Amino acid sequence: MPATKDKPSRPNAFYAQSGGVTSVINASAAGVIDACRRHRGRIGKLYAGRDGIVGALTEDLIDTSKETAAAVRALKWTPSGAFGSARYKLKDLEKDRAKYERLIEVFRAHDIRYFFYNGGNDSMDTAHKVSQISDQMGYHVTCVGIPKTVDNDLPVTDCCPGFGSVAKYVAVSTREAAMDVASMARTSTKVFILEVMGRHAGWIAAAGGLAGRKAGEAPHIILFPEIAFDQARFLARVKECVERYGYCVVVASEGTRSADGRFLADMGTRDAFGHVQLGGVAPTLATMVKEAHGYKFHWALADYLQRAARHIASKVDVEQAYAVGRAAVELALAGQNAVMPVIVRRSSRPYRWTIGSTDIADVANKEKMVPRHYITADGFGITAAGRRYLLPLIGGESYPPYKDGLPDYVVLRKARVRRKLKTNFVI
Repeated sequence: MPATKDKPSRPNAFYAQSGGVTSVINASAAGVIDACRRHRGRIGKLYAGRDGIVGALTEDLIDTSKETAAAVRALKWTPSGAFGSARYKLKDLEKDRAKYERLIEVFRAHDIRYFFYNGGNDSMDTAHKVSQISDQMGYHVTCVGIPKTVDNDLPVTDCCPGFGSVAKYVAVSTREAAMDVASMARTSTKVFILEVMGRHAGWIAAAGGLAGRKAGEAPHIILFPEIAFDQARFLARVKECVERYGYCVVVASEGTRSADGRFLADMGTRDAFGHVQLGGVAPTLATMVKEAHGYKFHWALADYLQRAARHIASKVDVEQAYAVGRAAVELALAGQNAVMPVIVRRSSRPYRWTIGSTDIADVANKEKMVPRHYITADGFGITAAGRRYLLPLIGGESYPPYKDGLPDYVVLRKARVRRKLKTNFVI
């Protein structure tokens, strides 16, 4: 509807989910939707991209106003990306200028002046570049990043929404699997290896260390990307643990690498973001153990299970994910551009946190590694300082409702918005 003196035009907003999803990314979506609805007098429609930024490029938009309040509320306990996500990286402005210009064309056609991008390092870089090119093209778009990554590797923010729930899943799974192995170790499996996500940063592997409370309890070995893998030291430690405790439990990051930087599980291929495709450090380690010691082993790959497990999500993580979604809208309406809400830790005991903000430029394409003082001197465990940091993030339970014995998750309507541009865009 055209603007009038009595009814001024309200600009629209656009939200997109990016990269690997988490069990709480939809809680951030709920936070954005709730905040936009709360500010109906200042924001018109909130559109979402079908399959993330690809939806913007192809003008495949979803009208979130068609979703009921009950459906939006249910997003807080629904895993995966409710609107669809994508691993689709926009490169620098020179190489991919046509794609950035296409985004602005779509935003202009639909009167979109606010862009909320829910993702990790690469996504923050994209949001930053969109803020730059929009002004170059004379169509200002306020861009706010919303942190999300199970890897917990975004700088500035104390932690990343999505990580706390993965950390809880890995810690619980490590403890339960260890009890299983211990009960059979005398006559059966002696070594169990759990492979978890974490290409460059070992935060998820570190979380496995929460499973054990005292010396001798599993996991007996944690392998971090930050610590160069030494095969001889690893095999010696496995043997020592089996002889001392009767069994050995290992939590290994997928990014475990040798001193020369070579991944143990490098498949020789790359994903859509140009990252090395990793192909299974757990079976590689298991083979080493078998050949060196002859121990019977089992290994498991947490893979999608660790990031999809909404049934065991951390309550803290859910609350933080929702909070950064709401904060993104408030920052945009306050005139903040090219920023990202961050989680600020006020204390660990008791755990207290608030929401702050930082420039996207301070986050884009940067990674936060596990500090050396969080890792034990031998490189195989977490220190008391690491435990103090990690433990609050897995706090509390936030169970979804159940129906017929299964979690009752929501599936959105995802009503399409009518296209306005005559030209199509092929990704």
